[in-house]
Amino acid sequence: MHTAPRPSTHGDPTFRDATTDDVDALVALIESAYRGDDSRAGWTTEADILQGQRTDPEGVVAVIEKPGSKLLAVEVEGRVVACCQLEHRGEHAYFGMFAVSPALQGAGLGKVIMAEAERVAREAWGAREMHMTVISVRDELIAWYERRGYRRTGKMSPFPYGDERFGIPQRDDLQFELLVKEIG
Repeated sequence: MHTAPRPSTHGDPTFRDATTDDVDALVALIESAYRGDDSRAGWTTEADILQGQRTDPEGVVAVIEKPGSKLLAVEVEGRVVACCQLEHRGEHAYFGMFAVSPALQGAGLGKVIMAEAERVAREAWGAREMHMTVISVRDELIAWYERRGYRRTGKMSPFPYGDERFGIPQRDDLQFELLVKEIG
């Protein structure tokens, strides 16, 4: 377990690899950060562009158990309050499934998590770049990543319309854009 620098409020976050014992808490966290009325308490909500689920227990277990992948659980005062997925892909790592409890958004915890994820990818796997995909209409979220050093590539991939495991789109122009940052 690794303790990171303290965010502006609350206790020190600790990072650990998630286990299947964490699945229910992680699904609830991810859903609360992105879907439904609870997500509107934070600024990362997707409630206006996607309804339905963001993930499910099977999807979280798949990330936890995938070789070369880890799901970092972030705890504050013994409670899982954030998470992110890291996947080793050769010279780069992939960052995904990033969620921070809406009650803690805006307190600086996200920046701490990003820095820790980049450190882990660099030190554990020798990754030179971090890649992520973001729904291209999420301008405020993309701007946040740009302030953390990520750059837009213009490389788009289609949103999985018709696959309700990823939510029910409320608009017809959704696609993912690849963002990249050099980390080592």
